[in-house]
Amino acid sequence: MPADSTTIPPLTSLTEDERMFRDAIRDFASSEIAPHVSRMDHMAEYDQSLIPKFAELGLMGIDIPEQYGGAGGTFFMSVLAVEELAAVDAATAVMLDVHNTLVNVATHTWGNDELRARYLPRLAAGELGAYALSEANSGSDAFALEARAERRGDAWVLNGQKLWITNGAEANLFVVFATVDPTKGYKGITAFMVERSNPGLTVGKKEDKLGIRASSTTEVVLEDCIVPDADVIGDVGKGYKVAIETLNAGRVGIGAQMLGVARGALDASIKYVKERQQFGRPIGEFQGVQFQLAQAATEIVATRLLVYNAARLKDAGAPFMVEGGMAKLYASQAAERMTSLAVELFGGYGYTKEYPVEKYFRDAKIGAIYEGTSNMQLQTIAKALLQD
Repeated sequence: MPADSTTIPPLTSLTEDERMFRDAIRDFASSEIAPHVSRMDHMAEYDQSLIPKFAELGLMGIDIPEQYGGAGGTFFMSVLAVEELAAVDAATAVMLDVHNTLVNVATHTWGNDELRARYLPRLAAGELGAYALSEANSGSDAFALEARAERRGDAWVLNGQKLWITNGAEANLFVVFATVDPTKGYKGITAFMVERSNPGLTVGKKEDKLGIRASSTTEVVLEDCIVPDADVIGDVGKGYKVAIETLNAGRVGIGAQMLGVARGALDASIKYVKERQQFGRPIGEFQGVQFQLAQAATEIVATRLLVYNAARLKDAGAPFMVEGGMAKLYASQAAERMTSLAVELFGGYGYTKEYPVEKYFRDAKIGAIYEGTSNMQLQTIAKALLQD
């Protein structure tokens, strides 16, 4: 049947606005971030002078409405940004991923008009956000929270310890989850916006990590931390809904991060095998190398289709929990395979810090762990397959 005006465009096709946005991020990552990547990774510290530049480019409020000072874009555009940034530096990508797909989404989706007006302009203008859900005994079992919130007058008093908090060292605003009534189980969980300046909030130990080293991962301690009632995100006792829905979106963002890592490793590998000579010719001319690259490229394209599809579904208001789980699961697996291959193709050089692929290799591992382990994604997918 001949194509007509109703033909659905290919999944990976971009609008003119999306192409311009992607290209701007790609150029920015190459010119502004790439020169700092090796130093930041070595020092395990993010160059905070870059954060105002993110705000200038609109990266701190990609899908925050313009009325709140945001760029007025889409969730899909956030995914594009994460992919492009991760191809250069996964630490930068996850910093902005958590800020956009977790903190901004939770605030805009669940906050009332007053809370949105108070915090969204600050988030869009460059105040970094963090998402404080995990605890020592609350990882995959995300709702086994021990942090408590006690009502006192027109405020809440929070006590507890949060672990593995991305952006903890730099963030000024924290979305914190605590339970107001342990006897109610997950129905007691409530979300709060907590400012770094709130008395009783302390950023503690910073983890020394294998990968994404420039991205801070910290402990957050709450000791009689007073939070005004106006800073409750959503309804009291409905924090589990805030957590579930934002994490579903966040997993698509992590899929985009792993897509970018895999793509960056493939691009570096293609360039290298064209230049590296063995037995009198470039190693890229050997069929064994060509077939491995072809397989890897196919997996990266498959990853992109999964990630883009999940992001488009979210923007369309359609269910995307399973598709998001599949995207994160497969993206993390593909990134591990591609980065491992890259190290092997570089040979001994791949095992040194002189070349970029050892960093891609280290950065890839976290994809199978945070924002829901691979086993948790498999559980989500299996449950959907087996339900009536």
